[in-house]
Amino acid sequence: MFVADERNFRSAYYEKVGCKNVEERRSLEILLKEKIVDKNKLQQFCLRYVVPTAYRSLVWRICLGALSVHNDCHGFIMDQKKMEFSELYRSLFVMREVDINTPKPRILYAAFLLQSNAMKFHNTLHISKGFCEIVQFLMTYFKDDVELYMLSKAFYSFIHSFDNDFPKLVEAIHNLLEKEEPLLYKHLRFVDALDNLPYEACFNSCFAKFMNFPALAKIWDKLSGGSYTIFVYVFLALLVHFKYLFLECSTSKEVLENINKIKENDAEIIFNKAMYMWHNQGGNLAVYDKFKS
Repeated sequence: MFVADERNFRSAYYEKVGCKNVEERRSLEILLKEKIVDKNKLQQFCLRYVVPTAYRSLVWRICLGALSVHNDCHGFIMDQKKMEFSELYRSLFVMREVDINTPKPRILYAAFLLQSNAMKFHNTLHISKGFCEIVQFLMTYFKDDVELYMLSKAFYSFIHSFDNDFPKLVEAIHNLLEKEEPLLYKHLRFVDALDNLPYEACFNSCFAKFMNFPALAKIWDKLSGGSYTIFVYVFLALLVHFKYLFLECSTSKEVLENINKIKENDAEIIFNKAMYMWHNQGGNLAVYDKFKS
């Protein structure tokens, strides 16, 4: 009993002085120091807490399967990944698919196409189905090209592994919006906007296309933990946040124009609201939270 009381006092003290995440950080460090990292526990950590920036690359790569759970193998794996990326990079220049003026996101997308045997004659690298936007966001945090490529490929592959469930995500957004905000739901229906919202673009890019701001990393923590239903709550929070603005729109075009103008302070509020709704629905309790058919 005394140990529990001491622990509660310590937690309350840390929170009061602005260090409420100290214990969570320590538990994460212990997890990552294990000879064989418990991937399930690591994913649960991502679902329950915000991953410290210093550990995000390692945590995300392990959770998404881009890096082994065996700590002893990490050095060898990274050496192999560097050689692999170097060969891909060299090949793209030899093939003249890219040049020194090609933006980094497109180079990495071309490398992904080449590695996955999807490279076609006269590729249009600007049509990446979200890959370039994912790279663009990750470039804010990670400067190493190999690390950047591994993470971009991992997130892109993860989100597209749920392509078949995409219609269910959109349906869930509609159902929740009708339940929580019936007036907004009816108005978006009336102006023919509800079925024309950029669901696919947001899904493909993990929201990086419209909200490429640092706070987005908190949402990607949940994705790396295995929860893709967070998508529903982010989109719902977006619609609710701009409720009164959207109610003044008389056309679908006006609604879309406003979505394209999201600012950083709006994104922060949207993400926090989405996390709150997601937690209330028990989203932090299970890895790979799939909708029932």
